[in-house]
Amino acid sequence: MESIKAPRGVRDILPDESWKWAFIFGVTRKIAEDFGYREVHLPIFEQTELFSRGIGETTDVVEKEMYTFSDRSGRSLTLRPEATASMVRAYLEHGMASGPQPSKLWCAGPMMRYERPQKGRYRQFWQLDFEAIGSASPLVDVEVIALSLEIFRRLGLSNLEVLINSVGCPSCRPVYRSALQGYLRERFDELCPTCQGRFDRNPLRILDCKVETCRAITDGAPDVRDHLCGECRSHFDEVLQGLDLIGAKFRIDKRLVRGLDYYTKTAYEVLSGDLGAQNAVCGGGRYDNLAEAIGGPHTPGVGFAAGLDRIVLTMEQQGLSFGREPSISVIVVVADEAARDEAVRLLYELRRAGVPSDMDTSGKGVKAQMKAAGAAKACCVCILGSSEVSRGVVALKEMATGSQEEIERERVVERLAAKMKAACC
Repeated sequence: MESIKAPRGVRDILPDESWKWAFIFGVTRKIAEDFGYREVHLPIFEQTELFSRGIGETTDVVEKEMYTFSDRSGRSLTLRPEATASMVRAYLEHGMASGPQPSKLWCAGPMMRYERPQKGRYRQFWQLDFEAIGSASPLVDVEVIALSLEIFRRLGLSNLEVLINSVGCPSCRPVYRSALQGYLRERFDELCPTCQGRFDRNPLRILDCKVETCRAITDGAPDVRDHLCGECRSHFDEVLQGLDLIGAKFRIDKRLVRGLDYYTKTAYEVLSGDLGAQNAVCGGGRYDNLAEAIGGPHTPGVGFAAGLDRIVLTMEQQGLSFGREPSISVIVVVADEAARDEAVRLLYELRRAGVPSDMDTSGKGVKAQMKAAGAAKACCVCILGSSEVSRGVVALKEMATGSQEEIERERVVERLAAKMKAACC
């Protein structure tokens, strides 16, 4: 019988990589605290209507990529493809508008989209998500962008640059949409089939097409900034002024749009390093109309999401450190069966004292246990046999130097805990 494997497009995050994720989570959690953001844990599935109404019926996410199913009561549920709609739903459902505004929230967790799997992009993927809900101030846009930059700065990513644009609002976007369609209509037949399908439903996405023919056509397309209403232009100018104030490197890109309907005004990405076209490490923007789309009152908001797979890949390509990989510091070696009970007690005491420790449970000989300790890159080995137990000592061997000494049993835990505190192991 053939063994069962993981479905296509998902992967296991194994110990040789998961510690890198833990490092990123640790850095992120500290920055969230520094900026006053509180962590939220969201459900993995929601009512389908949350995403179809919030993200937009004509978006690729809703039309092609969602994992949707009916439960036993016939309700349509969807595995979350992104976190922003869920975060706004939680904000509305739990009355967060009654507290200080904006509500600064963040989460981390898996999202699911049915996409073509490729390196750094999977059908189940983890994202960091930060949202500031309840303020229309452009200063909040600047704060969110600054927060995302600070995450990548502390992780050590190089050449950070903000790519930014405004996508307008429901007042001025239809004007730009018509101007863009008017420009593209004359060369409609030259567009790729995907962009032809977007022409009526979501023409702004044509600006983001990676097909060279489409990019050449849209080089001369109207600029959305020439069609912004006064409020949107003022908001965008204040965001740019704020980025100047904090010393952020930024570049305006008229091609930067969003595939989700809820975006208004600010849209941005953070680029890092020299990874060519795939150097975006996060994307976000403002979504002032999302709350209304899902049945709530008008509630402005702004946020961003960053994929863990992409962050890890970028850090690896830039040769950055993830800190120290967790490892076992002490191995308890059992020389004979008579010492096993005392070895178990010693192991438990070491672990309670915060010393990463382990021992063999399969009955290997001393030589095999020592070899395993070397493979585990242990700092020290505690050797216990019937002789050591009867004399109330432990043979402590330093793996780096090979030196060995006997220490009184009641002192060994304190000694090794002190070594750990001094970062010797």
